[in-house]
Amino acid sequence: MESVVSNLMKDVKLPRMFRVKQNFSTHRVEPETIPNKIETMLSEEKFASQIQPGMRIAITVGSRQIANVVVITKAIVDFVKSKGAEPFIVAAMGSHGGATSEGQREVLRQFGVTEETMGCPIKTSMEVVKIGVNEEGMDVLIGRDSAEADGIIINCRIKPHTCFRGPYESGIMKMMTIGLGKQAGASVCHAAGFKYMAKYVPMFGRAILKHANILFAVAVLENAYDETERIVALNHDEIEEEEPKLQEISKSLLPRICVPECDVLVCDVIGKNFSGSGMDPNITGTFVTPYASGGLKSQRVAVLDLSKESHHSGVGIGMAHATTRRFFDKMDFELTYPNLITSTVIENARIPLVMKNDKEAIQVCVRTCTDVDHDKIRIVRIANSLKVEHILLSEAYYDEVKNNPDFTIESEPQEMDFDEDGNLRDLGQIF
Repeated sequence: MESVVSNLMKDVKLPRMFRVKQNFSTHRVEPETIPNKIETMLSEEKFASQIQPGMRIAITVGSRQIANVVVITKAIVDFVKSKGAEPFIVAAMGSHGGATSEGQREVLRQFGVTEETMGCPIKTSMEVVKIGVNEEGMDVLIGRDSAEADGIIINCRIKPHTCFRGPYESGIMKMMTIGLGKQAGASVCHAAGFKYMAKYVPMFGRAILKHANILFAVAVLENAYDETERIVALNHDEIEEEEPKLQEISKSLLPRICVPECDVLVCDVIGKNFSGSGMDPNITGTFVTPYASGGLKSQRVAVLDLSKESHHSGVGIGMAHATTRRFFDKMDFELTYPNLITSTVIENARIPLVMKNDKEAIQVCVRTCTDVDHDKIRIVRIANSLKVEHILLSEAYYDEVKNNPDFTIESEPQEMDFDEDGNLRDLGQIF
């Protein structure tokens, strides 16, 4: 017997879709050149002189899927070894990975960062120690493993944050404040909410630079294709002044959806491997705090599936208006909630309408759009928020984009291809 909800959806017409390529800058660092590039940078006296034989050096790796993270991290490890020191990797990811040692080790393993690939120990203990206080007298905490090292190298990516704006967003200062702080340290910084993150990230970061033995940072910026666009090294006394400049460059490199508005955004797959927020609102416009803005403007959002690499963390589903039973069944609350409770942004796990399949999730978004022309509904479909070089647009956009230099049309409009269960046959394959 057909359900009441399915019956409400059965006459909702979906438009034909066509594929386009969005045209972004293709400049990148070739992966095979990365080890030599890092060795050359770190051989500068100001970096190399800080690493002495026998020193125990902690090298951070976070929870984001960074391009070439294995190559970059291994190059740093090898450089430290070449100076006669003893490197080890520390998981610097706040409360991610379910806020457990085992969960964070598994996140690193999924990225290919293991003791075998790195050739050094990996430490994922969640134990923290107080190393001082910040300018307002708040406790500054970092992981014990890092605190007991003879030196710390911050290995990270710089890019815009998904929940706030400021001169320091996702980058070196945040890696020190939230990443090194583990769940306990991240909780202290997050306690006041994202309204104050632009203030507290550099405040805690300055305290860590003062009280912990931060040697230098190796930071990457990525282009719109999720490729390494540049690698920079900043000494500990350069981080505060230079990171905001790199943050501005990273914003200019960010990919985007080149149509400014749509009625319905369909995102095939979300997950922590695509964004710390599951789906990057800098791209999709689906911000869950009022302290950041930008990206695509849409009236409804459908999220269809959860990535395997997200380890059942459904962070990001709060950005959607509709999802699928498949997504809901994959989501584990115990692995989703710790990160949200720590960050205070519990809105990012609000449960949307849960529909039985992809087709109905899209249909319910179309049906509930108001003040639109349903015969010319504007749908943007992306595989995920990390790779948006190729996207699908509904037929209503065709004349608008055919002479736009930001786009190259790659197919003619055609019906969405659903299987017998009502799920898209090409889910996640818009590349």
